[in-house]
Amino acid sequence: MSEVYAARRTRLRERFAAAGSEAALVSRSANVRYLCGAAPHGSALLLMPEPGPGRDAVDLLLCPPDPAAELVGDRPDEEVRVVAVPAAGGDAAVAGAGMAAEAGAGSLAVEEHDLSVARHRALAAAAPRLRLTDLDCAVEQQRVVKDESEIAALRIAAEISDQALGELLESILVGRTERHLALELDRRLIDHGATGPAFPTIVGSGPHAGRAGHIPTDRRVEEGDFLCICLGANYRGYRCEVGRTFVIGTSPADWQIELYELVFAAQRAGRETLLPGVEYREVDRAARQVLEAAGHGEGFGARTGHGVGLERDEEPRLAPSAMGKLDACVPVTVEPGVHLPGRGGVRIDDTLVVRPEADGGPELLTITTKELLAL
Repeated sequence: MSEVYAARRTRLRERFAAAGSEAALVSRSANVRYLCGAAPHGSALLLMPEPGPGRDAVDLLLCPPDPAAELVGDRPDEEVRVVAVPAAGGDAAVAGAGMAAEAGAGSLAVEEHDLSVARHRALAAAAPRLRLTDLDCAVEQQRVVKDESEIAALRIAAEISDQALGELLESILVGRTERHLALELDRRLIDHGATGPAFPTIVGSGPHAGRAGHIPTDRRVEEGDFLCICLGANYRGYRCEVGRTFVIGTSPADWQIELYELVFAAQRAGRETLLPGVEYREVDRAARQVLEAAGHGEGFGARTGHGVGLERDEEPRLAPSAMGKLDACVPVTVEPGVHLPGRGGVRIDDTLVVRPEADGGPELLTITTKELLAL
């Protein structure tokens, strides 16, 4: 992996050098991890100026000197030197600005979107002669297309998620609270090798089912309920999603079958568009128009899906106003849903990787059945 991280930093160095900066300071945690393999809490990565006479180009992972923040698990790339910032409680990014100036840099690209106004001012004060420029979202843009090692991690995260969900479905669900079920799913994710949940696990039953971002409550699952579950595993930093809807304890009612089949058709329409060169908004349009035609457009939500990786919610956004086209090897979610106030609803969520038709089309990572099961 050392060569992979080095290649990522080289690509970024070429980009900020072309924009006129001699060094770069990366402070967003996911971006630090992407570039060097580890991101201890409060760390920052300083990409040093190109080597010159008597000067090395060793990049620095700057970490607060907290004894409890030992590097555990993932280790940084061996070509990156780990350095504790000078003062206890010090800001690694501020220290990095001073080190860049000491190394002879005249300009430093920083992630302004990740810095508060106060931190940006502190950087400027630490190196007053250093010209600060905006690195913008250069690392996030570089992260959109995943290499096969990243996709392999996502594939394992999906397997863990499917396994945890499948085991829960074999247990007795009636009478248990949404909160209890969510906690059990989190435990099962960890038992099967996840670092933890990729995001707060969603369990919604009865009138709560189908609500996007629902926080589990103490409501108990009842017979006849829709039960909507959305979870994901964090495996070595990579995060996936899977969401399914079931009926509890009895055969589905006619309205539940109709609503489920409608959302399933919308989700399938979105999945089938995931090919290189397709516009982001076209994926959203394909799924959205199915629900709009049935009179459920208002309850659809702002977007059909989004990218996943080191963060749960990454570029691209599959939304009506999103600009851009899909590339191969981009993992995304397709997650349409409908919620009927007071009755409940349906959400179906999969993680897939964009692949060309010659390679079989989109690769489905989350494979839990999408059949409407009565549990």
